[in-house]
Amino acid sequence: MAKNEGAKEAAAIPVPMDDDDELLEKEGTEQQGAEGVGYGPVRRKDEGVTSGGIVFRPAEVEECVVETVMEDGAGEEGAEANEAPYSKPDFPALTAKQQGRRRGEFRRVPVPMNRLTPLKASWVDIITPVVENLKLQVRMNTKRRAVEIRFSESTQDIGSLQKAADYFKAFMLGFDQADAIALLRLDDLFIESFEVKDVKRLQGDHLSRCIGRIAGKDGKTKHAIENATRTRIALCDDKIHILGSFANIRLARDSVCNLILGSAPGKVYTKLRTVSKRLQERI
Repeated sequence: MAKNEGAKEAAAIPVPMDDDDELLEKEGTEQQGAEGVGYGPVRRKDEGVTSGGIVFRPAEVEECVVETVMEDGAGEEGAEANEAPYSKPDFPALTAKQQGRRRGEFRRVPVPMNRLTPLKASWVDIITPVVENLKLQVRMNTKRRAVEIRFSESTQDIGSLQKAADYFKAFMLGFDQADAIALLRLDDLFIESFEVKDVKRLQGDHLSRCIGRIAGKDGKTKHAIENATRTRIALCDDKIHILGSFANIRLARDSVCNLILGSAPGKVYTKLRTVSKRLQERI
């Protein structure tokens, strides 16, 4: 009996339909129209509305002009004339003195005994690019047996002094003047030096044969490494100097170390072929 009564009561409750929502909306709009006040103040053209003691009046707004800006920074007017909306700043280049050049600053590069004769023979060719292009002053100090370089009044770049010092140092280490001058023209060239004993301890005839393997017959092995890795190698007794970029120096150093450790030149040539192909692919 209780179940039947609960079912009758549930059946007596009306089920909401979609039409009921529409009726409620109509009743709400009619009620708002009758009262004259809705959820907010009713605004009419050129009329003030009072709501809760606050008077709402229409305000006059000036016309807003929107200007399109092109990718190059010029507006509609500037796009026709190809002019920027503002002038770019033009700062004069700093002089060497403004860059922080110190008065009396110079570099001294010592000259070893075995490089005195080549230095005398090609002195004019060596100092010409330093004096004419870098605008530096160079002299040979015979008492100290060193080359001294310093700024002049017409020097423009503060880094020229260090470039000239590296240039003379490369010549003193045994590189040709034509190879050392690349240090003045390019910024990504370096010199790396190491000794044979840093790789393997060799003495007597073993050391001589090791240096012979690096040089090869008539310098064939050394020239092959230089051409494949685009570097320059100078052999001074048991010291090895390599001139080139950072990546190329590493390739040349690996080849020289393999020769020092006893690898046959044929294996080194094979590796150099693959290295030269990779360098050509990068270019």
